[in-house]
Amino acid sequence: MSTASEMSLPSEWEDDERMNFMFSEFKENRDVNTSDWDSRMDFWTALVVRSCRQRGSVIVNLQELNKSFQRKEKTPLGLPTVIQSMARCGKIQRESEFAASVDCGWVSWSVGMLLVKPLKWTFSTLLGSNRVPLEESFVLLGLVKEKAAEVLKVYQSSEFSSCSIVSYQELCALSSDICADESTLCMALLQLQKDKQVIVSLHEGEKIVKFCQPGQERVSPVCDIDIGIYQLQRSEKLLGERVQKLSLEADRCKEEARTLLREEKKSQALRCLRSRKRVEKRADSLFAKLETIRGILDRIAQSQTDKMVMQAYQAGVAALRLSLKDVTVERAESLVDQIQELCDTQDEVNQTISSGVTAADEDMDELEKELEALLDEPEAAVRPSGLPAVPTTSLGPSSPLPDAPRGHLNVSADVLEEELSRLTLSETGFPRRKATSPDKRLEATQ
Repeated sequence: MSTASEMSLPSEWEDDERMNFMFSEFKENRDVNTSDWDSRMDFWTALVVRSCRQRGSVIVNLQELNKSFQRKEKTPLGLPTVIQSMARCGKIQRESEFAASVDCGWVSWSVGMLLVKPLKWTFSTLLGSNRVPLEESFVLLGLVKEKAAEVLKVYQSSEFSSCSIVSYQELCALSSDICADESTLCMALLQLQKDKQVIVSLHEGEKIVKFCQPGQERVSPVCDIDIGIYQLQRSEKLLGERVQKLSLEADRCKEEARTLLREEKKSQALRCLRSRKRVEKRADSLFAKLETIRGILDRIAQSQTDKMVMQAYQAGVAALRLSLKDVTVERAESLVDQIQELCDTQDEVNQTISSGVTAADEDMDELEKELEALLDEPEAAVRPSGLPAVPTTSLGPSSPLPDAPRGHLNVSADVLEEELSRLTLSETGFPRRKATSPDKRLEATQ
């Protein structure tokens, strides 16, 4: 584990007064001064997480923390309290507890590697005791989740992504840049197994890891097909390496024969060429076997694709059958007949409405024609009987009228009344009683 000088430390690390306070032991009762207690706890908790992240590890123990945070030959006295507090908050967990929480056969092959001890010392004992064993390892749960995501991402972007099963040794080499040690990789794989993303098992004494493939929510159990494909892939890799090695050996024999020939060692050169021929023959034989294995793998991949297509077809047929559950040919024909009947009814209604509008238009046309005929008839033909003709000459008098009299008219009252009576009779057409002048009424009364 790295020391304090090798880590990125906070700026207050050089403040002696502040560090003396931080390196002192926690008071037994937090309620005495909660602000000081919480500030010191936050300081050490953040520093523990930072140191593990910088190292690329997810496991800590008290002994390594005391060594890492040593300052001027002093070690922090409150680290056991920090460990207990982080355990209470669910930020860390004992390594043995973490391994036992995975319902798998992992522990059976990882006991020696992870040094998982018997679970006699329970977590409740840890939380209720002031003493934390120096060598007891704890897993930082937040960091192990981050590391698990990184391992899964590295696998998905590697050349092994097309292989569902990868050997443990190959995975160690693949994740060497992100996992500081083998224990960190094991913790990451444990987390992935808890998340149902990988399965770790043994095959003929070899540790293998099966990853969840694209399109799957969780990894499927290891079956005989997976083991067969894994063995074929391993054979393909081994044969490829041997063919490559034989090709290099054939080239070496050829160069050696050329060198011997230049030195005029013809017999030795011939032996080298014979060795080259034997090596090439073996290489051709292995290459033929390699091509056979590759052909089998291609067929398996094709069969898996066909299986996926068949499953898609089956799902589509089931969905189509469910969607056509209430649809029959008779019902479809009935609906079509009803639609046709309604369309015919609509056509009849439209035809009726159109014919009524046409008759009205024809009547209007006849009226327009009659009006034009009336306008074209002679004026005398349309004049009503008994009415005088409209004068066409000027309305002025044909002869000059006499001048109005200017002198006194010697006309008696009786003559005027008689003239008035005639005028009245000619205007109304009814006889009018003769009116008596006021002068005669007056004479009669006298």
